Amino acid sequence: MKITVLGVLLGVFLLAGCSQPKAEAQTQSGGTGTIKAINHTKWAINHFSVDAQSGIDAIGPFDGGGGGCCYGVPAVWQPGMTVRIDWERGEASTEGFPGFADREKYKAWLKIKKANNKELSKTVPLPDYTGQETCGITVHFLPCDDVKVTTSCWSPANANYPIKLPLEMKEPKVCPK
Repeated sequence: MKITVLGVLLGVFLLAGCSQPKAEAQTQSGGTGTIKAINHTKWAINHFSVDAQSGIDAIGPFDGGGGGCCYGVPAVWQPGMTVRIDWERGEASTEGFPGFADREKYKAWLKIKKANNKELSKTVPLPDYTGQETCGITVHFLPCDDVKVTTSCWSPANANYPIKLPLEMKEPKVCPK
């Protein structure tokens, strides 16, 4: 195998890309973390981003995922700080899936599924993280097309985790406006 200088430089550039935070996004601990999500809804999250940075994963109903690299918050939290969450939610069911053999039936089924997809965007407050270590960002997708975020390093299973919601949440008959 022949290794070229260009190949080595490209490898170094790719490896460094995720460890280099944006200038305005230095964290208190000097690094960044991943973009993760927890989906508390019956919908699939087909894709999502935080401030235009991809969360990478699609996330099933009542599940978690993510893994987008890298997200860091400014070293000092200030009142009024927000993040923009963009996402697409859609049906998670494969009910009625006709298989791939009959292409026309498959396309018709897919069209029905895609008709239920919905592109959403919401700007939400970034909770105060003063005096705390930050570990990227975790987005919680909630019923009624709502979201909450945290920069906590605690696991959602830990009592210190700041967002204490059940994984499986039901959509109310009427969503608050």
